[in-house]
Amino acid sequence: MIDKLYEVKRKADEAGMSVDQRRELRQKEAYPVIQLIERWCVNTHTEVLESSLLGKAIAYTYYLMDRLAVYVNDGHINIDNNLIGNAIRPLALGRKNWLFSGNDASAYRAAIVYSLIASYRAADVDPRQWLEHVLIEIPSRRKTGQSMEDLLPSEYTKRYDIKPWNLPDTD
Repeated sequence: MIDKLYEVKRKADEAGMSVDQRRELRQKEAYPVIQLIERWCVNTHTEVLESSLLGKAIAYTYYLMDRLAVYVNDGHINIDNNLIGNAIRPLALGRKNWLFSGNDASAYRAAIVYSLIASYRAADVDPRQWLEHVLIEIPSRRKTGQSMEDLLPSEYTKRYDIKPWNLPDTD
């Protein structure tokens, strides 16, 4: 049943559907599957022990059914949070290594760098181009007292001469 929901997602992604088209497709094809899942949970929960793995899974699924209604009625919402999970995975994997930053000041600086890395990825900015620009700009801006806000990745994308992230150079 879950595969059917992801099939609806794949169909919308492959067709490049708009938010409204996704909502319509979900209401037409995903909602009946969600109703089927809910009926299965209601019918099956009486046949299994509450403390069993299946019993816990059914209780958890049934608890989340209201949230699936939001998914069906809003084409902006993803069926899962895999994008967020993938974005924070490097942080989770590196956590053990960060225990050995040397001292609090080093850990603080590392946190700043990782935050900037996540920001330029989210803003779709070429990190090398951005970092080169920022490292050149900061000293002169400090001397003149000029604002540095436009150096943040989200503001930097508004410039016309930036290269998109992950595209090969055409020079």
